[in-house]
Amino acid sequence: MHNTFVWNELMTRDPAAVTAFYGALLGWTYDTMATESGADYWVARLGDRPVAGIMDMNGPDFTHLPPHWFSYIEVDDVNARVAKAETAGANRHPRGPNRRGGWLDDLGAAKLSGHAAPSPLLLPLGGD
Repeated sequence: MHNTFVWNELMTRDPAAVTAFYGALLGWTYDTMATESGADYWVARLGDRPVAGIMDMNGPDFTHLPPHWFSYIEVDDVNARVAKAETAGANRHPRGPNRRGGWLDDLGAAKLSGHAAPSPLLLPLGGD
């Protein structure tokens, strides 16, 4: 559904503690898969339904970032939304360690280019 949150990822330096915590708190179970870099990625499930991702932030690409939730919003036309965001005051965000550029608004929301997904997405940049 357009204009709604469709996925959340927790970026953490302690995935073992995080998976144990959310497993005990919310009853999540996990499927683990390897990323292109070889790091593990956990898909949290509530029953059969995937509800979130957990990504290990250990490594040089993440030294400047605190642990954070990273949420994805589906939109119908990402380029039209970016143009609307720029009209509303969003600024171009330079390429970061993941080599994706984007547009950043004053609240921290960004569209990251180079993101492969079934639907165009606006992605907020994580914070504390």
